[in-house]
Amino acid sequence: MVILQQGDYVWLDLKTGREFDVPVGAVVKLSDSGQIQVLDDEGREHWIFPQNATNIKPMHPTSIHGVEDMIRLGDLNEAGILRNLLIRYNEHVIYTYTGSILVAVNPYQLLPIYTPDQIRLYTNKKIGEMPPHIFAIADNCYFNMQRNNKDQCCIISGESGAGKTESTKLILQFLAAISGQHSWIEQQVLEATPILEAFGNAKTIRNDNSSRFGKYIDIHFNKRGAIEGAKIEQYLLEKSRVCRQAPDERNYHVFYCMLKGMAPEMKAKLGLGLATDYSYLTMGNCTECDGRNDLREYSSILSAMKVLMFTETETWEISKLLAAILHMGNLRFEARTYENLDACVVVRSPDLATAASLMEVEPKDVMVCLTTRTLITRGESVTTPLSMNQGLDVRDAFVKGIYGRLFVWIVDKINAAIYRPPSCESSLIRRSIGLLDIFGFENFFVNSFEQLCINFANENLQQFFVRHVFKLEQEEYNLEDISWQHIEFTDNQDALDMIANKPMNIISLIDEESKFPKGTDATMLYKLNSQHKLNSNYIPPKNSYETQFGIQHFAGVVHYESRGFLEKNRDSLHTDIIQLVHSSRNKFIKQIFQADVAMGVETRKRSPTLSSQFKRSLEMLMRTLSVCQPFFVRCIKPNELKKPMLFDRELCIRQLRYSGMMETIRIRRAGYPIRYSFAEFVDRYRVLMPGIKPAHLQEDLRGTCQQIVTARLGKQEDWQIGKTKIFLKDHHDMQLEIDRDKAITNKVILIQKSVRGLKARKNFLRLRSAVTVLQKAWRGYQCRKKYRIMKTGFLRLQAVCRSRKYYRSYRKTRLRVTLIQARCRGFLVRQAFGRRLRAVLTIQAYTRGMIGRRLCQRLRAELQRRLEAERQRLAEEEQLRNQMTMRRAKAEAERKHQERLVQLAQQEEEREREEKEEARKKKELLEQMEREKDQPVDHSDMVDRMFGFLGDSGPLPNQDGQAPAGFEDLEKSPHAEEEEEVLDEALRLPEEEEEDLSQFKFSKFAATYFQGVSTHTYIRRALKQPLLFHEDEGDQLAALAVWITVLRFMGDLPEPKCQVVINDGSEKIPVMTKIYETLGKRTYKRELQELQVEGEVSSVDVQKRNSVRHKLVSLTLKRKSKITEEVRLKADLDYALQGNSMLEDRPTSNLEKLHFIIGNGILRPALR
Repeated sequence: MVILQQGDYVWLDLKTGREFDVPVGAVVKLSDSGQIQVLDDEGREHWIFPQNATNIKPMHPTSIHGVEDMIRLGDLNEAGILRNLLIRYNEHVIYTYTGSILVAVNPYQLLPIYTPDQIRLYTNKKIGEMPPHIFAIADNCYFNMQRNNKDQCCIISGESGAGKTESTKLILQFLAAISGQHSWIEQQVLEATPILEAFGNAKTIRNDNSSRFGKYIDIHFNKRGAIEGAKIEQYLLEKSRVCRQAPDERNYHVFYCMLKGMAPEMKAKLGLGLATDYSYLTMGNCTECDGRNDLREYSSILSAMKVLMFTETETWEISKLLAAILHMGNLRFEARTYENLDACVVVRSPDLATAASLMEVEPKDVMVCLTTRTLITRGESVTTPLSMNQGLDVRDAFVKGIYGRLFVWIVDKINAAIYRPPSCESSLIRRSIGLLDIFGFENFFVNSFEQLCINFANENLQQFFVRHVFKLEQEEYNLEDISWQHIEFTDNQDALDMIANKPMNIISLIDEESKFPKGTDATMLYKLNSQHKLNSNYIPPKNSYETQFGIQHFAGVVHYESRGFLEKNRDSLHTDIIQLVHSSRNKFIKQIFQADVAMGVETRKRSPTLSSQFKRSLEMLMRTLSVCQPFFVRCIKPNELKKPMLFDRELCIRQLRYSGMMETIRIRRAGYPIRYSFAEFVDRYRVLMPGIKPAHLQEDLRGTCQQIVTARLGKQEDWQIGKTKIFLKDHHDMQLEIDRDKAITNKVILIQKSVRGLKARKNFLRLRSAVTVLQKAWRGYQCRKKYRIMKTGFLRLQAVCRSRKYYRSYRKTRLRVTLIQARCRGFLVRQAFGRRLRAVLTIQAYTRGMIGRRLCQRLRAELQRRLEAERQRLAEEEQLRNQMTMRRAKAEAERKHQERLVQLAQQEEEREREEKEEARKKKELLEQMEREKDQPVDHSDMVDRMFGFLGDSGPLPNQDGQAPAGFEDLEKSPHAEEEEEVLDEALRLPEEEEEDLSQFKFSKFAATYFQGVSTHTYIRRALKQPLLFHEDEGDQLAALAVWITVLRFMGDLPEPKCQVVINDGSEKIPVMTKIYETLGKRTYKRELQELQVEGEVSSVDVQKRNSVRHKLVSLTLKRKSKITEEVRLKADLDYALQGNSMLEDRPTSNLEKLHFIIGNGILRPALR
C-alpha cells in the first residue's frame, strides 16, 4: 500500500476504457481524513479510499516539473511524455528534445523567442547546451554539414495545423542569418515563401494557413558556408480546392488578397468586385480569415515577386488568369434536350465575355468547348453534346488545369531566380541542407483521391523515420556486435507495400483502371476489394452498395470515397480545351500549357496519371533523403479549435502514439546516436592524448580509440567499441567536443604565446638598437650643446674685455669731441646771432620806414583833407559874403568847416576799426584752418555739396515732372526716339564703315528684357516689380529698394518726415567700410521667410512690427537705428514701401543712399 502525504505528485489512472486515455498527473491535497483528495492536471478533484488506491502510483521526480530532454524521464511511458509536454506548454515552452529529435507543440500565438538575439544565442551551440529550440536544430544542421562535409536534411512532420510551415520558415530565417553574407540570393530564398503560401495555402477547418501542397527546399552552400542558391520541389497541389471547398473553408489565399489589395483601376480592367460576388470563393461560406490581413499580404506578394525577378507583364498576366478563373466560376448552365440527347448551354453573361477577353479567345469558342465534346474515330471527328453536369465538370477541369499549370510555372520561375547550377570546379565542395515541409496526415469526413496521395506520402516519411531511427540503428548494432537489447516498434512497411510497393498494389490498380476507356470508379473498387480483402490493413466496404474503402494507416483508419478517383487520377484535359488554348492570342497561357499542346499534336502519347507522377516524385525524394544526414522535427497539434493555451490530451496522445515517440525515446535512451569510424575518431580526438600519431600512421586504431575514450570518459561510462566503429551517447560527444575545444584552445594559446614571444624579442632587439642610436645621437648633441655654451661664454668674455677697452677710448674721444662741439656750436651760435641781429635790425629799419611812410602818407592825406576843408571854408565864406554880413558869413563858414573836420575824424576812426576787424578775421581764419587740419572729412556734407544741384523733392510725389540735368534724354517718348534714330541714320556718310549699334540701344534692351509694361523712359514712381527677372527673392526686394533709393536721391520721392539725429561717430569710418557694413553679402531666404510669417500678425502689435522692421534693417543697413523706441511714426509712403521692408522709416542722407545703391551694385551681381 502506498503511503501518501499532502503535496505528493501521483499518477491517477481513471480507467475510462477509451482508446487514447492514459493516466493523468495529480497532486495530493488531503490524505488524513480517511479519504485521499487529489487535484489532477486538468483542475478536477477526485476522492479515493486508501483501500481502493490501486489506480494511484507515485510520480518520478523528473515528471513533476518536466525535463528538456524526454530521454531523461524516469516515468518512461505515454503518460510521462504527455505530462512533460503539458507542463512545458502551460509555461509557454513549446520545444522539447527526444535526443536529437525536436518535438514542437503549436502555441497558436506569437512568442518572443525568434528575435535576432535568439539567433545569436543559438549560433554554434550543440544540442543540449541551450534549451530546446528550432534554431538549435537548424544550427546543428549547418555545422554538421560543415564539420562532416555531408549533406543534411530536416524532415518536419505532423498533422495539418501542427505548425510545419512556420517551422520551415524559421529554419530558413536562421540559415539566412547564420550564413553571414546577407546577400541578394538569401533575400530571394526568403521571399519565395510568401508567394508559395499565397498560391498554395488555404484556410481549412483545421488550419488557417494550411499547405495544400508539399515542398522540398534544397538550400545550397559554398565552401565558406554562405548560401549560393536553392531549389524548390513541389508535390501534389490540391487543384480541386479551386472549384469547391468544404464548409468553413476558403479557396487559395491569392484570390482574396488580390480582391482586397489590388488598385481599383486595375480591378476595373479585370472586371473584379468583392469576394462575395464569386461562386468559387463562397462555396465554404467563408471569405474572411481572422488571423490574416489580405490587404497587407497582397503588398508582400507583389514585393516578393519583384525580388524574384517577376516582370510587370508577368505579374499582370498572372492576375488576368486568376480573374478569368473567378469569372469562369460564375458561368451558369441551362439543361437542354436535342434529338433525345441531354445537352446544355452557357447562359450569356458579362462573366463569359470578360473571361474570354482575359484569356484572349472568342466567347463562342468558350461556349462550344464547355458544352460539346469532339471525338476522333478512324480519322473522323464526331461532336456530341454534354449534359449540364458534364459541362460543369469540363468547366471545373479547365479551371483546375489553368491553376495547376500556373502554380508549376510560378515554382519554375522562382527556381530560375534562386537556383545556381554547380560549376565544374565547385561541384565537389558545394553542400546542401534540405527542408521537407509536406502535407500532414489527413482524415476528413469525406476523403478523396488527394487524401490518399497525402497519406501515402506520410506513410513513406514514417517509414523513413522508422528505418532511420529503428531499423538501420539496430541493424548496425548487430553488425558491429554491440551488446544490445532489441526494442519492438510499430512498422508500417506492410501498409506501404499494400499501397505502392508489392505487385497489384492499390496505386497500380487505380492506374490500370484509369487507362481503360470504360473503366469506372465501381470497377476500380471491385478490383481493390477482390485483390486486398484478405489484407489486415485493407478495410473493404460493408456491402456492395457502399463506395467507400478503408486503409489502416500508421496514424489510424481512414475511409476513402472512391467516386471521382479515376477522373482525378487521369488529370487530363480534353482535346477541345487544348484546342481552345492553342487558339488563344495570349502568349502566357500558351506558355503554361506548352507541354499539353505539344502532347496534343502527337496523339499517340498519353499523359501520365497523377498517381504515377506523385509516386515517382516520392521515390526521388526518398532517394535524396537517404543520402543525407537527417534531423527530425515532430510538430504536435494541441487542439482542434486553433486556440492558444488549450491542450487536448487525447488528440496529443494519438499523435504521439502513431509517430512512434514512445519507441523513439526507448531506442534513443538505450542506443548510441553518435558513432565514428576508428580513423575518424583518432583524427578528430588525438589532440586529447599527447603523442598519438595520425590515423594513417597507426596500426592498432581500435586500441588507440579505446585508449582515448578510456582516458577521457572512464571505463564505467556507457560507451561501446564495435568492429569498425566506436559508439557514444549524446553527452559523451558533447564532453569530447568540449575537451577537444579546450585542448585545441590550449595548443592555439601555446602557439600564440611562442609567436608573441618571438615577435616581442624581435621588437625588443629592434627597440634596443634604436635606443642605442638615440643615445649616441643624444650624447653627441649634448656635447655639441655644451661646447657651443662654452664657446659663447668665451666670446662674451672677449666682448666684455674689448668693450671696456673701447669704452675707455670712447670716453676720451667723446670728451674731446664734446669740447670741439662746444667751441664750434658757440662759434656757430654767435655767427647766427650776428646774422639774425643784422636781419632784425634791417627788418626793424624797413618796418619803421614803412610805418613812417604810412604815417607820412596818412598825415599828407590828412593835410590834404584839411587844406581841402580850408579851401571849402574860404570858398563858402566868399560865397556867403554876398548873402550876409562878413562876420556872419565867416562864422557860418567856420561852423561848417568844423563839422567837416568832425566827419573826417569819424571816417578815420571807422577805417582804423575796419582794419583791426580784418586783421582779427584773418587771424581767426588761420586758427580755424589749423584746427580743421586735425578734423576728419565729413563725407555727407561733401556729397551734399557735390549733388546739391539736385534740390529737394517736389511737393507732390508720384507725379512725373521735369527730369534732372543729364537725364533729359530719358524723358523723350519712344516715337521721338525712333525719329531720332531715323535722323541719325540719315546723317551717316555712305563711305564710312561704321558698326551697326542700333541693336544695343537702351530702348531695345528695355523692350526685350524689362518685365511688365515698364519702358526705357525715366519715371518718378516706385516700381511694383523689378525691371529685370530675378530668381532669388532677396534680389527682387533689393532691386525695388534700390529704385526707391534712387528716386529719393534724385529728389523725386519725399523723405519720411520723422528724423532723429543720433551722432554715432560714423563720420570717422571710411566709405568702403560703411558699404560693407551696410550690406552684408548673405542669403535673405531664411530671414525673409521669417518676416513673411511675422508679417501676417495683426498690425496692432507694435512691438512685433518693430522687431520685423529691425530685422529687415539689419539685413540691409547695419547701422544703429536713428529712431528711438519712443518715436515710431507710420511712413507716409505706404504705397511705395509696401512689400519691401528693406528701407528704413527715417530720412537718410545722400551718403547713406549712395552706400545703399553702390553696395547693392557691388555685392549683388544679379542687380548690375
